[in-house]
Amino acid sequence: MTGGDHLIHSARLVDGGRVVDDAWVRFSDGLVAAVGSGPSWRSESASASTDAAGAWLTPGFVDIHVHGGGGASFDDGGEHIVRGLDLHQRHGTTRAVVSLVTAPVAQLAERARGVAALMASDRRILGSHLEGPFLDVGHKGAHEPSLLRPATPTDLDTLLEAADGTLRQVTLAPELPGGMEAVRAFADAGVAVAVGHTAADYDQALAAFEAGARILTHAFNAMPGLHHRAPGPVAAAARTAGVTLEVVSDGVHVHPEVVRMLFASAPGRMALVTDAMAAAGSADGDYLLGSLAVEVRGGVARLAGGGSIAGSTLTLDDALRRTVRDSRVPIAEAVRAVTETPAATVGRGHDLGRLLPGYVADAVLLDDDIAVRGVWRDGDRVV
Repeated sequence: MTGGDHLIHSARLVDGGRVVDDAWVRFSDGLVAAVGSGPSWRSESASASTDAAGAWLTPGFVDIHVHGGGGASFDDGGEHIVRGLDLHQRHGTTRAVVSLVTAPVAQLAERARGVAALMASDRRILGSHLEGPFLDVGHKGAHEPSLLRPATPTDLDTLLEAADGTLRQVTLAPELPGGMEAVRAFADAGVAVAVGHTAADYDQALAAFEAGARILTHAFNAMPGLHHRAPGPVAAAARTAGVTLEVVSDGVHVHPEVVRMLFASAPGRMALVTDAMAAAGSADGDYLLGSLAVEVRGGVARLAGGGSIAGSTLTLDDALRRTVRDSRVPIAEAVRAVTETPAATVGRGHDLGRLLPGYVADAVLLDDDIAVRGVWRDGDRVV
């Protein structure tokens, strides 16, 4: 832990699904030391202070599905992960799960091993998310189809051993041969299993959630849609308590009105994610996502071959802004979806995603337009 005493006062605190006016928070030694409202902050002792002047104050953002940014792809490891995290930190993301696209299992294992090693020097990293290779070819999205395969017990053992307890999330198609066994095995190992890139119907998805899966990867994308006679995975996730629904709120992946419907259908269980690739925070141009060529035009990333959406160029502050402005989701619920819910989804709800005494001192200050004015991580101001 780092960080001395710091006091942020006169803020509109958005935390735990509610808004508290004229609030204050004091950090000490990297943790939240005290929280209150009104003039009582004047009796708090701190070596430095920030007058929020009525700005929004939220916990630090947590992105559980992000592939890169700032021109860097997380698949390239090391300094590329750091560079991507730096970009997202400037937009309020203080913690992230490093998402890796489909690759041969041995290569994925090596990449997960690299993420685990990097966690020792970069506390922003919560672990790794393997999006593939256990995905349906018919819903491959931006994944190399020749590398997609059903899961085997040997594959699972290889990946779990390489990650050494740092594998936080795995996206898979439960209807594939061995898929349900993989759901149970990963869940038993403490990994958050996500249903995604899947042809699963409503009953198959429901069975996966009942077997231990607890996330729906980027809802509506790379899966059967919602039909009144075939409700599909989205409805299965919405009806199942404890399942978190990811949504990419960029105006491209999901229509803003459908985002509003999702929040209404699964209150307290939505996680805004970026699914961002290397082009986030960078100019339009030609990029790679895994081994696939991606063209970014007008800020929209699509495969050069076929035109499928290939992740996004989104940052979480923009996702939050769009969700409040375009989808008309109350700010308290939208903020919960970038803080408390994603933190809890990957097992860090006890110390991340809230501004409560004893929690890690991660915070974001936002102006009325939901633009970042300041970011604190472990009690230190980093933006």
